[in-house]
Amino acid sequence: MEELELSKLEQYWDSAQDLLIQFGGKFVLAIVLLIVGFWIINRITAFLNRVMKKREMDESLRPFLTNLISITLKVIVLIPIIGILGVATSSFLAILGSAGLAIGLALQGSLANFAGGVILLTVKPFEKGHFIKAAGEMGTVDQIRIFNTVLNTPDNQVVYIPNGQLAGSTIVNFSAQDTRRLVIDASIGYEDDISKAKKVISDIIAANKSILNEPAPQVVVLSMADSAVIISLRVWVNNSDYWNIYFDLQEKIKVTFDKEGINIPFPQTTLSFNKEAEALLRK
Repeated sequence: MEELELSKLEQYWDSAQDLLIQFGGKFVLAIVLLIVGFWIINRITAFLNRVMKKREMDESLRPFLTNLISITLKVIVLIPIIGILGVATSSFLAILGSAGLAIGLALQGSLANFAGGVILLTVKPFEKGHFIKAAGEMGTVDQIRIFNTVLNTPDNQVVYIPNGQLAGSTIVNFSAQDTRRLVIDASIGYEDDISKAKKVISDIIAANKSILNEPAPQVVVLSMADSAVIISLRVWVNNSDYWNIYFDLQEKIKVTFDKEGINIPFPQTTLSFNKEAEALLRK
């Protein structure tokens, strides 16, 4: 019995030696290639990170791209190493492709938002702190994430917009330029003096020192509506002063028009009847 067990142990040892001789060199080679490959990848990603930092790439995008490149290169290194160990790479790639397809279908919406986040962080149609209008929402950009963008609305609500939807929509960036044109339309009655109304508005503009002189302010007759003559004032202001000047001009135009006896008419309709219609109404 002891001789039989000893014989089995010798067989196991001989098999282990054969396996070690057959695969030992391949295993050592695979380990060496793995260590060297990962070391080179770390050097490459560190170099790319320095380049992106030097070019002032967005802080949210830089680590994401670095990790993505690192993972991709490591997968590329692992495939030939698996082949060295005797695993059929074609089968491995087929399994990997099937898994990737299944994951892609399951996360289709998330991948669209992910791609949108990459586009937004790369193209940069807006930055944190910019006031934008997009995807039916309006607010100040608080965060630009990989999957969504966070806006703070003027009434302090927080809006999360999926980046896939945001990247595919029209984006109006009110903060992209330092200056902005402000337009206010004022109505006067047909019986009022247009020249007087224009002078009143021009004096109000001249008194406001926050309004820019270049481009020059304009006060023009915009249109003759059904119940009023529309006078439009167009001035350029610093972006940060826009709303303060807008509210100030609105108030002063109304107060000054009242003081100067200039009417601000409301929509009205005049009805006229012939004699037969008047007689029918009296009955």
